[in-house]
Amino acid sequence: MENMTRQIIEGKRLTRSDDLSFLLSTELSELTRCADSLRKHFSGHHANLCSIINGRSGRCSEDCKFCAQSAHHCTGIREYGFLDKARILAECKHNEQQGVHRFAIVTAGRRLSGDEFEKALDTYRTLSRESKVGLCASLGLLEEKQFLKLREAGVTRYHANIETSKRNFKNICTTHTFEDKLECIRRAKAAGFEVCSGGIIGMGESWEDRIDMALTLSELGVSSIPINALIPIKGTPLENIQRITEPDILRTVAIFRFIVPQADIRLAAGRDLMTNCGEKAFLSGANSAITGDMLTTSGNRIREDIAMLDSIGYSTGRENDE
Repeated sequence: MENMTRQIIEGKRLTRSDDLSFLLSTELSELTRCADSLRKHFSGHHANLCSIINGRSGRCSEDCKFCAQSAHHCTGIREYGFLDKARILAECKHNEQQGVHRFAIVTAGRRLSGDEFEKALDTYRTLSRESKVGLCASLGLLEEKQFLKLREAGVTRYHANIETSKRNFKNICTTHTFEDKLECIRRAKAAGFEVCSGGIIGMGESWEDRIDMALTLSELGVSSIPINALIPIKGTPLENIQRITEPDILRTVAIFRFIVPQADIRLAAGRDLMTNCGEKAFLSGANSAITGDMLTTSGNRIREDIAMLDSIGYSTGRENDE
């Protein structure tokens, strides 16, 4: 493990042609310790924090089995159209004042379009003028011309999760394909965006699926990788699935750090499945988090996150951010 860690620091990148069995056979404590060494080398001690607002909720045409907002499921979620600009601006400025580095509008649906997309552009122009946080967007499978307009409006990072491996994707969603996701990411990169893309663990996938997802993200050159641990939601097809354990989350985090060592490994949904909202994960390869009160599933308060990260040796000051 020490030799492999040193090789990665010196420039080696794990690929599909490598024997990756060590990622599963190594004792968890040793794997996470070495992953933390990689984190320190590539990311230092700065933790990047982002927050999101659910800009449009429910009535989604897609049938993703994990999602409370799909129109195919009966979850009782509150539904609404694109939020008022003043509401989004107030949330952005609040998060900025609390110490968040990036802010994202997330909308349900295959693709934001028409008047609602124009509202999003207008909102982002205002956020760009009146705040200093980095702006992110998660608006579905956008077209090329939409990406260009988003860039002009001040957005610098686009979020589009691939969710799982190529093999497993059809078991999770049938209304769009894995390739649709990849094409969206390629369009975003071609338009000049940084890309934030990860997935969800604990949906019945194998360890090989998790490794494959990490390899795909490495091949795509993704710079921010959110790892969500599934919180089964009543009314979805996965409502009765057994919840993933903390050791499995920690091993997954470490695996992603080994395969995509230079990326921000970002803890997202499901952090309350772990001790102190993921404290051990931040010592196992993770260096970033989604935080705040507007998450679509359970999250953590910004000040609590900053206090926890400070206590284990991280800095969260915006002056250290990109």
